Amino acid sequence: MTQLAAGLVLGAAGALPAGAASAGPLVLPLWPEGVPGAKPELGPNRVDEDGRTTNITEPGLTVYPAAVDRATGTGVIICPGGGYVRQSTRREGEQYAHWLSTLGITSFVLTYRQLEFGHPAPLRDVLRAVRLVRSQAPRFGLLPDRIGVMGSSAGGHLAASAGTLFDHPLGRTGAQLDAVSARPDFLMLMYPVVTMDGAAAHAGSRKALLGAAPSAAEVELMSVERQVTARTPPTLLVHTQADQSVPVENSILFYQALTRAKVPAEMYLYEHGAHGMGMRDGLGTASAWPRRAEAWLRERGLLTPARK
Repeated sequence: MTQLAAGLVLGAAGALPAGAASAGPLVLPLWPEGVPGAKPELGPNRVDEDGRTTNITEPGLTVYPAAVDRATGTGVIICPGGGYVRQSTRREGEQYAHWLSTLGITSFVLTYRQLEFGHPAPLRDVLRAVRLVRSQAPRFGLLPDRIGVMGSSAGGHLAASAGTLFDHPLGRTGAQLDAVSARPDFLMLMYPVVTMDGAAAHAGSRKALLGAAPSAAEVELMSVERQVTARTPPTLLVHTQADQSVPVENSILFYQALTRAKVPAEMYLYEHGAHGMGMRDGLGTASAWPRRAEAWLRERGLLTPARK
């Protein structure tokens, strides 16, 4: 990262204020210089009583620090799901963040643009989020090579997009922060949308992201299993046979692509658990996925405290 890029971000966001924790979670604007292609006529973001966010015109990152006595130096950007129409911020954002905090991980729940803007706005938002967090790693006690992205459903598609399209020109806006690497260091994908083509595609996510009549080139690009390379980061996948919304074939396609590219990957496929299961109990062995994920993070050294 250039000194100019670092100065831009730190100057825009400022230092962590004293007593920030007691004042509620810190929210970082994703585009302090102005949202690309802003649509102020749509009004502000909306959050309903169930913690779902819609009409997202102001992308941002909500910060959930690691437990004070367990900080590892690892950070995770969380992309909630919702078909690129809404975001399940509470169930697939905040809930994951609180769990990751107990593991010593600082989380950043991403509020990203959706169907109101369409492609490539969500991709730009997630790559800006990686650049922003990496550029401010010291501020949050993080190591710049321990920045991962986690996503569920359509949020899993966005996370997988970050892991495959981090160098794509569509992910840049000409801002100074483009000089910072947007490549995540690892991915955690929960029942992700992966392909935009064929029987396994989730039609709702495809339409919300690419429109009713996307070009063949757009379908190819955003079928992220086709964009996997040896530079795609190590990946954990969690999915179930019972998922009737996003077929388990999505995770299988991505895992196969990772294997062909010789990218380290683990995939946990369960019998029970409907789409959007989050961290619910009572789903048989599927409810134990957080313990399996913790073991994967530990095995990769991501729960080992950073040396000071």
